[in-house]
Parts: sequence; C-alpha cells; structure tokens
Amino acid sequence: MILENFKQFIWIFIFGVFACQNSSDKKLSNIFHYNQPNSITSLDPAFAKSQNNIWVVDHIYNQLVDLDEDLKIVPELAHSWEISDDGLKYIFHLRSDVYYHKDPCFGMDSLRLLKAEDVKYSLLRLTDPKLSAPGSWIFNDKLNPERPIEVINDSTLVFNLSRAFSPFLSLLTMQYCSILPEEAEKYYGSEIRIHPVGTGPFMMHKWLDRQGVFLKKNPNYFKSGLPLLNGVRISFIEDRNTAFLVFVKNGIDFFSGLQSSFAAQLLDEDGLLKESMEDQITMIKSDYLNTEYIGINLEALPSKHILHNKEFRRALNFGFDRAEMIKIFRNGLATPALAGFIPLVLKDTTFQNSYFSYQPDLAKDIIQKLDYTNLPIEEKEIIIHTNKDYVDLISFIARQWQELGIIVKIELVETATLREQMRNGTIGMFRASWIADYPDEESFTTVFYSPNPAPPNYTRFKNVEFDRLYQMAIQEKNLNLREEYYHQMDQILCEESPVIFLFYDQIALFMQNNIQGLKANPINLLKLENVRDMD
Repeated sequence: MILENFKQFIWIFIFGVFACQNSSDKKLSNIFHYNQPNSITSLDPAFAKSQNNIWVVDHIYNQLVDLDEDLKIVPELAHSWEISDDGLKYIFHLRSDVYYHKDPCFGMDSLRLLKAEDVKYSLLRLTDPKLSAPGSWIFNDKLNPERPIEVINDSTLVFNLSRAFSPFLSLLTMQYCSILPEEAEKYYGSEIRIHPVGTGPFMMHKWLDRQGVFLKKNPNYFKSGLPLLNGVRISFIEDRNTAFLVFVKNGIDFFSGLQSSFAAQLLDEDGLLKESMEDQITMIKSDYLNTEYIGINLEALPSKHILHNKEFRRALNFGFDRAEMIKIFRNGLATPALAGFIPLVLKDTTFQNSYFSYQPDLAKDIIQKLDYTNLPIEEKEIIIHTNKDYVDLISFIARQWQELGIIVKIELVETATLREQMRNGTIGMFRASWIADYPDEESFTTVFYSPNPAPPNYTRFKNVEFDRLYQMAIQEKNLNLREEYYHQMDQILCEESPVIFLFYDQIALFMQNNIQGLKANPINLLKLENVRDMD
C-alpha cells in the first residue's frame, strides 16, 4: 500500500512539474491537451470500437455525412445526396476540394484529392474477412452482394441496398465509415494503425507508444479557416484520480466523466458545478444515447417463476424511486427512464409520456393481487446479477423492492463473466446498459427484435407485433410515421416490461475556462475543429 501511494505521488509530482513547464508553451502554441485513461490501440477507422480510438479517429478522418448538435444529418465529404423512392439506392455527390493529409504513400506529389473510388475502397474494406475488423457488422445484410457500391465518376457513387433501411445515413456517420486511401494500406500494411492518412482537421505528428499521441493542424483542411487549434496532445494517464489532479493544476485542458472519489470536489448536491470552481473550470452537460436497465431473460427462469407474469414485472417498474437513485448514485447526471427504452433526446416531445413514475402503493397492490407471499421461495425469489460498479445502485433498488415484500438477492459478478452469462442466456436477471451505435431509434429497438441474437437481444424478447412494427419502421421514409412506429414499440416494451427501466444517461465535460467552442453532444464525441485556446 505504501509503495502504491509512493508511485501515485511520483506520478502527481511528475505531471505537476510537466504542467508548470508546459503552461507557457501550451498558451503560445495553441495546443489542446486531454487525457485518455485507456491508451489508444489503433488509428485505423475499422478498429474504432471504443471511445479512446473513436475520439482520435474523429480528429484525423471524415465520413460522407456528419451530425450537427441536434443529431441531424449534415454534409461532410459528400455535399449532397439523393435516395430512391424504394429506399434501395443512395446516390452521393462528393466535394471536389478535399485533399488527404500530405504523406509519402502518395509518392512525389505527397498530396492527393479524395475520389469516389476511395469511398468504395474504405467501406468495402470493412467487410473483408481478412481484416477481422470490429466494424465489419456495419453493412451486414444491408448492401446488395452483387453490386454493393458503384462508382459513376470521381465525384459520384451509388450504394445499392439489399432492402430498405431508413437509418442508413445515420449508420454512415460512425467512425468505422471514415474514408482513407488505398495507397496508405499498401504503403504501410499493418502499420497503418500508427500511420493514419485521412482528410480530417488534424494529422499525425508523433506517437510515443504508451506516453501519448501528438496531432498537428491539417493546413489543407477543406473547411475554410478550420481548425482553430494548432494541435492536439493526448496523454495516457491510467489512474483517473491522478489525471484529475493534473487537470485541477491546469496541466490538462479537458476532463470527461466523474469518479465518486472526486465528484464532491466538483459538484454540489444538485449536480451543478460548485461556485468555488467556476473561476477556473467550465462544466457542460449533455444527454447521452445510453439507456441503463435491468434485463429479464425468462428463458433462464423456472416456468412458474413470478417474473413470467408481466403484471409483476410492471410492479417492479413502479416500485422504486428513480429520481432519488439518480441524485444519490449519479450526482444528478441522468434522467429517470419513465418513457420506455428509447432515450428522450431521440423522441418527439409528443412521445415523451411518463409510464413508470414512482408509485409504491400501486406496486404493492399488484403484488398482493398476485398472492406473492404464498408462493414457494423458488418461484418468487429475485436474483439480480451485477458487477461491482453498480452494486450500490442495485442495492438501493433491492431495498425499495424489499419494502414491498419482495425477496431480492444480489449476485456480484466480474464484468467479463457477466457479459458472457448474458450472451449465453444462463442468468435470469442482470444489470446492463445499451449505448447507441448511431443516433436513431432503431439502434435501441433492435435490442428487442426477436430474430436478433444476444447481443443485442439479451432478454430473448419475442413479440409478433413489436417485430412487425420494427420492420415497418426501418423501411419507412416518412419521419413522422417512423416516430409513430417507434412510439408504439416503446409502448409494447412498457406493457410487457422485459426490462426494468433505470435511467437515460448524461455526460459531464469539464474544461479550463480559457477553452472556447467545445460543445457536448449525445453521442459523446470530442469535436475539436471549432475549439480555440484563448490564452
């Protein structure tokens, strides 16, 4: 223990000195510095699976289309597009002023314009089984296998879908779908993971293995006047408490997320930034496309277990105080999940109905009518499987259910084991979360579409009407009709309650007051092209 404390002291001392030494340099050079507790493993977009990789890939590359602050699709490398009436063809028209980063892979010229063939190469590359990329699922069963992508000329290409899929544009905003040149892969081979060649606002300068990554401004960026920064530095301080101390010392410009060990230093009891911190730090919050829940897999439970009764499952949803839970365990950074599985940020206000407000008396009445107390223990005991990060939150829920007379047991499981049990379907009740891959309601309803395996359908939910509405929604071009279908699907989920809805997540971002232009977004991307260091 003494040795660990000494190591942490050394780290704090080193980074404290570093912060002091580099403070003036940072101000002069206009470099944005942030930390990733999990080091970057690859700068290849096909492997942009986790946040540490996704953020830096977004700094270096672009996609055909992007998202604005309201999660609306906006042009990026493509300046316009058309969709056929049957939803099977997507025709994209590319900008003619996009250059790749200057790189020796292009030979003597060093620079090259983006072409339609690059888009075809980049996206079909994802489907190559030899690559074994995490992003390979993107186009599964979506593209016509005979003519997936056709290049018409250098600035026009056509995607041919095997079936209509209305969230297709949203899918293309993912970092997996970033565009890179074939020359880079031929030149660098597997080393492309550390030699990225993109079109984005920043380009590779230096990668010091586990010490950090340095990016510099792309002088040929196609968005005039951007980026505003001269560069980006990414540190890999694994211990979040140490990184937080460096941030407080102004050695890092930006900090994401909260730990219970330092949350009280930043936030008051209402989840707002403390007045004492306002002179140095700015806090911004955003809804996050993540729904936290307790899943119920009826296939793993005895046939006579009380959880097979949907009224009992509904009673569980009425039987705990989400607002109090969020205040105690989430520092106020979440919204009670009262309106179904799809987060509120994706819903029209007319569909934000509250289904499961805290109604302990109603829950108790339902339980009594089901004659719960007279059931044998094996038919009424509830066992919730969770990892250590959520045991306090689950204990809070369990206590409130116990006050209703329900017998609840908590099984603590390692995270990897829990995921494997969920995948194999060997546990009946489990704490889980679902983070959207792209900003569309379909990314949440797919969790309950019965043909889907686990993941995403960990509950093995089956409902004929839900499946019918899902198929209608993914083929529907009319936005209003799609929203109505998704609303009906959420109503079915509330009625059947295959999950206990916990909360819709939020994110908190903290930055030094000299940083301007940084904005939060529901997909938790760190967008830096409009950021400026005012020192």
